[in-house]
Amino acid sequence: MPAKPSLASSSALVPRAAVRAAFLNVKDAAEYLGLSPHTLYVWRHRRQGPPSFRMGPRGRVMYRREALDVWICKQEQADSRSNVALNPLNATPQQRLSRIPNA
Repeated sequence: MPAKPSLASSSALVPRAAVRAAFLNVKDAAEYLGLSPHTLYVWRHRRQGPPSFRMGPRGRVMYRREALDVWICKQEQADSRSNVALNPLNATPQQRLSRIPNA
């Protein structure tokens, strides 16, 4: 009977497909977002855009797919065309203050 793999060894063997689904490199993240990789590099340098991190011995810039989806939702909510509460056409009109003449 073959030995059962230990819990530690089974957790160390993560299928590459699962890692690829969870993490995206700059090129894949740019394609996922419909942007150029250069845009993501500029945003990272300026500390803008979706959250990223370095992973592995070579320090490759990576993005979590979940974080990209959350970032996209935040962008939608910050846009007045997508968020009814931010649309200036839905705001209640303000009353003008009447001028009181100096006596």
